[in-house]
Amino acid sequence: MQFVVISIFFLLQIYYLGFIYYYSLISLWGFRLNKRKDFKPIKSFALVVAAHNESSVVGSIVDNLKKLNYPRELYDIYVIADNCTDNTASIARQAEAIVYERFNDELRGKGYALKEFFEEYLFNLKKKYDAICIFDADNLVSKNFLLKMNNRLLERNKVIQGYLDTKNPDDSWITVSSALAYWITSRAFQLARENLGLCAALGGTGFCVDYNTLKELGWNALSLTEDLEFSMKCVLKGITVHWEHEAKIYDEKPLTLKASIRQRIRWMQGHWDCAYRYTTALFRKAIKDRDIVALDAAFYLLQPSKVIANLFVLVMLFLKILFPEIWFSKIILPLWLLGISLGINYIIPILILIKEGVALKYILGLIPCYFYGLTWFPVTVMGWIKRKEKQWVHTIHTRSLTIEEIQNREGRDGGVDIEQSCQSI
Repeated sequence: MQFVVISIFFLLQIYYLGFIYYYSLISLWGFRLNKRKDFKPIKSFALVVAAHNESSVVGSIVDNLKKLNYPRELYDIYVIADNCTDNTASIARQAEAIVYERFNDELRGKGYALKEFFEEYLFNLKKKYDAICIFDADNLVSKNFLLKMNNRLLERNKVIQGYLDTKNPDDSWITVSSALAYWITSRAFQLARENLGLCAALGGTGFCVDYNTLKELGWNALSLTEDLEFSMKCVLKGITVHWEHEAKIYDEKPLTLKASIRQRIRWMQGHWDCAYRYTTALFRKAIKDRDIVALDAAFYLLQPSKVIANLFVLVMLFLKILFPEIWFSKIILPLWLLGISLGINYIIPILILIKEGVALKYILGLIPCYFYGLTWFPVTVMGWIKRKEKQWVHTIHTRSLTIEEIQNREGRDGGVDIEQSCQSI
């Protein structure tokens, strides 16, 4: 029995350290940002906004999308009013969006809403687009968004994720913690993988898909994390998700810890569900095709297990410090080795934030952010316990801002003049 315990302890530590050093090594590629030239806008887009009882914010995003620095005749704005019991649809129409109303009590959730909209409506229109962009109703979008997506499509990219930023970082310690997590991830995970030729992760909103690619694949991502599921389906089909660091989407973060935990449990439910369904297939593809992209995607699906291993190692570390004479303290890896891994875990994010140009007042928010990070342990466990549940929980959004207000806060205009910046191809 003691041998079994020793083996488990040792393997968990190796598993934890392997993840830490793997992700840390990859994150180093996030320090480099390659500037791309802007091409003449020629691609056409269907901008699709998914909305469920979003009367407080839907008007803002439609107005925002109407003012993008891109020829207005090259894109249309659609709003999916999904099982709405408020006046979301009428507000969207007043804002001059094309509204698709959907009522289905059995198949609820964003994944089902998108599937029905694409298959029953958009793909049957006589008008065809070059690409489709998907947003949530609480979002705001940088004015250069379509210009950057046009560039990527001309470079033959098929699926592109924009930079997920935060709409309301100043609202509470929860929102600033969420913002810090997104700012760090955008470089350490997303940009790093773009630079390495690996697959970025779709974030549920602010992404662009080539029209023919989406029609060929179909939208069959119906889990609680439809974005993650679609990402894995792309990898299995040999399609790489690209990251566009200069096209931003501002997402409203929950104000309270309770709302944040509820949202993240849903994310973890979907993540665990996808991990159980796709990890084996990704490892199989990685081995069969010698596909490093599939291998990295499989590691990403195992990320929740790393969170649990992280908790285990932290507990063991404290026990070794407090009770050095306990028998199992002798099988815990040296303190200096664990200490280096913990240091890397905290030092690299600070360097990333400095490189990203994040204001000092937000960087100081890393202190409460570490407490926020601890909540991922129970969230991950609850997500695993409830992984088979499919009930979609709506996150309420109330922060109606304009893109100009956000850009003034950041000290930049967030857009470029097409006639001055575009270069003919």
